[in-house]
Amino acid sequence: MQDKVQSIKAEISAATANSQEELEAYRMRFISKKSVVGELFAGMKDVAPEERKSYGQVINEVKDLAEAKFKELIDQLNQQSAGTHTDHIDLTLPPVSGSLGSVHPLTAVRQRIIEIFERIGFNLSEGPEIEDDWHNFTALNFPENHPAREMQDTFFIEKNPDIALRTHTSSVQVRVMENQKPPIRTLSPGRVFRNEAISARAHCVFHQVEGLYVDENVGFADLKQTLYHFAKEMFGKQTKVRFRPSYFPFTEPSAEIDITCMICGGKGCNICKGSGWVEIGGSGMVDPNVLENCGIDSTKYSGFAFGMGIERITMLKYQIKDLRLFTENDVRFLKQFTPMS
Repeated sequence: MQDKVQSIKAEISAATANSQEELEAYRMRFISKKSVVGELFAGMKDVAPEERKSYGQVINEVKDLAEAKFKELIDQLNQQSAGTHTDHIDLTLPPVSGSLGSVHPLTAVRQRIIEIFERIGFNLSEGPEIEDDWHNFTALNFPENHPAREMQDTFFIEKNPDIALRTHTSSVQVRVMENQKPPIRTLSPGRVFRNEAISARAHCVFHQVEGLYVDENVGFADLKQTLYHFAKEMFGKQTKVRFRPSYFPFTEPSAEIDITCMICGGKGCNICKGSGWVEIGGSGMVDPNVLENCGIDSTKYSGFAFGMGIERITMLKYQIKDLRLFTENDVRFLKQFTPMS
């Protein structure tokens, strides 16, 4: 038995491994349960009881030697692999520049809009895309069966007509007013849904950003100055803004917001239909009924709200003529854009 143990020790000491296959062969011969060391442990049952203690010490030494050698072989093999890899690197070659992805134009414009309004005190608020009738319509002064509900083709949940995909981010403003006391100055960007045919100028999924300011003594002049500031920051100091009377159930008075056509510079073209103006959104003073629906005293507080399509702003900013380009994932189109400053 002593001769066998000495032979195994000598074999372990002389072992080498120049590949993963040779390392695995060593493990199977000396480390695994069916290895020669394992056979030594299995032979303990044949050793006389009074000799088992000394026998156990001997085979434990063999086991420790085999495991130490195994770790040594692993380290040696790793060093050889690292050296081999380094030898194949030609440090004289020029570096390969990485090709970074571009920022989606809608993302860039959305972030720019947020930056502009954050600088004048607006904070950010978000809400669910699946809304109930109260937050999407009723609280915003859309009575049941009111014709104004037909202004927006809505995706209703078939099994529950009280639940729908939100048609505007005004629903977020309702949630803010329900849970926060004035003064309120918030911006609500997000994705909205309307059951419309997809074309170069319309889509069933698009993005809006809506602003709300509620406080004491808020007037229409505050709304106008806020939007003047936005238009000139987004499109340039030369941009002109005009307000046209309009109707929205949740604001009174209401106005459409037009700016100078970016394509023709206000001279008239097919994009602005020869008028020199293009619409970018709607606005108005928050209807007192909306304030009361949200638990705000309309005799003490007033406010203004506005909403704009991010796709429309992006199309004007970059002179893009087809709305569908934003969702087609054409790399040739997307790689043209970088973050806005």
